[in-house]
Amino acid sequence: MASVTPAALAFQKVERPNFIVIYTDDQGIGDLGCYGHPEVKTPHLDKLAASGIRFTNWYSNSPVCSPSRASVFTGKYPEKHGILDVLTSTAQFNTPGLKAEEKTLATELKRAGYRTGHFGKWHMGAATHSRPMAKGFDEFFGFYSGWTDYLSHRYYTLGRGQSEILHDLWHNDKEVWADNQYQTEILGERARDFASKKSNAPFFMNLWFGAPHYPMIAPEQYMKRYPETMDRDRRMHLAMVSAIDDQVGVLVEALKKSKRYENTVIFFQSDNGATQETRADHAGRPYRGGSNAPFRGWKQGLFEGGIRMPAMLSWPGKIAARQTRDQVGMAMDVLPTFLGMAGASVPPAVDGRDQRAMILENKASAHEHIHWVYTDARAVRKGKWKLILNPPKYPDDPLGQPSEKLWLSNLEEDPGEKRNWAGQAPDVVRDLEKLLPS
Repeated sequence: MASVTPAALAFQKVERPNFIVIYTDDQGIGDLGCYGHPEVKTPHLDKLAASGIRFTNWYSNSPVCSPSRASVFTGKYPEKHGILDVLTSTAQFNTPGLKAEEKTLATELKRAGYRTGHFGKWHMGAATHSRPMAKGFDEFFGFYSGWTDYLSHRYYTLGRGQSEILHDLWHNDKEVWADNQYQTEILGERARDFASKKSNAPFFMNLWFGAPHYPMIAPEQYMKRYPETMDRDRRMHLAMVSAIDDQVGVLVEALKKSKRYENTVIFFQSDNGATQETRADHAGRPYRGGSNAPFRGWKQGLFEGGIRMPAMLSWPGKIAARQTRDQVGMAMDVLPTFLGMAGASVPPAVDGRDQRAMILENKASAHEHIHWVYTDARAVRKGKWKLILNPPKYPDDPLGQPSEKLWLSNLEEDPGEKRNWAGQAPDVVRDLEKLLPS
């Protein structure tokens, strides 16, 4: 159990909630049944959404994983926490990521008396000062790299100027082996065990799945849930999502059995939209196994498909079932919101906003506008308008590759971003240009 500081003693008379953040990898908003895609079999996630709030305008802070994960964990925009793109994975496990002095959701909740655990993908730095055990966690089980094979737990990249083959599975600071055990199931089991431990302290836990990210691997039991007539890549992708869904069900059942369910806040989000990367396709084509429908674009770009996320929040003891929130929220809001729910103080220089009023009372979003920075692209959303500087050019975009330097989207009238509204609203363009980050 984590040591209790004087700051935590003030909250001991209040029954503070447990917190769980579930993150998936490369799962689009079209990869969940509760977002209107009935071919996707996600009964446990659909039930989780139905037990509380399903968000319809919730965003990742980045269209790729490392910056996105660091933002939910630090409450900051990528340009503030310093991880702007995907971190490299090396056999030396020395890639710096989160800064040594960076405060996180785990450091602050541990300081307030919570026991803390991280299970799954990390990818926010493998150097000693950036690892989970240095960032507020009592327990870690997972991997540092961007991905690992689901059965051998090895990362392998050949060609493209980089060659790495390494084993990457750890319990705390010790390398462990689990060959032929399916990654998604192992992570779910470890998270279940952590959440079920007897303790007088509340807990905070990350359950960050590697799926449905490449390499595309799913045991037959999940493949059988989808017809053989389905597109091969779509079938595999959804089988991997179903494996996640099963483990969410296992975790919720464990919470109910241990009488913690009513007072546990469970937040779910994907790190970025479904990918178009050819490495995920069985024939090396632009990958279409994942879906961001009805939005345009994919991972690695600032059209809605890359950044608007499936997201939900459940807190059965406090939040009524079957609600939706159409207000704008962002991954970095999780830190100040959770700390507010716990009665803990928020670190200085946090960009995220405490969204309790929006979540609990259905009031307006705490954001007037939000923005994104990724490679040479920038974007800002304010109200129904979103302006993109250097819009993404995907190799197989059915809507074509934009030639304009500035793209204005009207997300109320044209959520699929099929047309550039800049010519019709030049005043809006000028106003939003002033809000674009440098």
